[in-house]
Amino acid sequence: MSDQRVTLADIARKAGVHVTTVSLALRNHPRLPPATRQRLCALADQMGYRPDPAMRALVAYRQKLHPPQRQLTLAYVTNWSTRWGWKEVTAHPQFYAGAEAKARELGFMLEHFWMREPGLTQDRLGRILYARGITGLIIASHGREMGDALLFDWQNFSAVKIDYFPHVPELHNVTNDQCSVIRMAMQKVMAAGYRRIGFVMHRGWDHAVDHLWTAGFLCEQQYLSPRERIPAHIFPESLPVERWFNESRAPVVVDPQPFAAWLKRHEPEVLISKGSFVLPALRKLGRRIPRDLAFVDVFLDDFSGQTAGVRQNCETVGAMAVEILAGQLQHNKRGVPEIPTTTLVEGTWFDGATCPPHG
Repeated sequence: MSDQRVTLADIARKAGVHVTTVSLALRNHPRLPPATRQRLCALADQMGYRPDPAMRALVAYRQKLHPPQRQLTLAYVTNWSTRWGWKEVTAHPQFYAGAEAKARELGFMLEHFWMREPGLTQDRLGRILYARGITGLIIASHGREMGDALLFDWQNFSAVKIDYFPHVPELHNVTNDQCSVIRMAMQKVMAAGYRRIGFVMHRGWDHAVDHLWTAGFLCEQQYLSPRERIPAHIFPESLPVERWFNESRAPVVVDPQPFAAWLKRHEPEVLISKGSFVLPALRKLGRRIPRDLAFVDVFLDDFSGQTAGVRQNCETVGAMAVEILAGQLQHNKRGVPEIPTTTLVEGTWFDGATCPPHG
């Protein structure tokens, strides 16, 4: 072929088919037999066809102005101990809010499905979704104790997972970048002059993100001299995973006695943690912030300037999951991906009165 751009009409003429057939094949549309799709895609590659980015942008713009009359439904699939228990857990309500807003913006409707409905099995739920024409799934808010596998007939679905559970199957995943969040917090407090930096994290929460909290802390701690390094306080003591509890059942608070002993032994200048983990215990111990020690919240939800910390941008996590899923649906990419990807959403730092410049 010459340097002139190859068009869909060129491919259709060469293959002896209608241009619409070529368009469907290049979008991997299930209306065409697999052999036809493969033949036309191979011909397009052979002829040097490349999609026109400007035309794609125009089509996307027109679709946004004139969305399809029939509103497609995306399933938001949860597997918590109760139908709405995940709404009481840090980050999960924001995941849903972000996903719902983005779905509405793109012309979809987001519908919640709870896997623990009485009499509902995984197989039955999969058949219900498929029978209703719901082929796009957001897999979110799955408790650690709910099992590690999701057994749907995946060839029928496009799916994106929010957070790390369940581990099976390995789907495209969107989550907060916990390693980046704790590293950012460490960098900010070191820049403010702090050297004896204490980090407190719940053992189950660290496990749930494949130990990225402690990994990020240890990474940045290497920039301190050995005598300045304080070991992370990971609570509670090691327990079987099924005994780690969620906020929907009881508040997550650091164990008072081991925490007090750790504070006395290491005397940190600043504490990096989650407010609900440590602030009640600090008040009982008579430790005042920031007079006695500074504090940084890596689950920041107060942006008034009173508290320093990192907002984790959980709404963006939900929105990104829907954007990725919409792309899969547009290109009819179903099943478990051969190479799953993880999209990490970074946090945003906020200065606050709880962590003034040191010294």
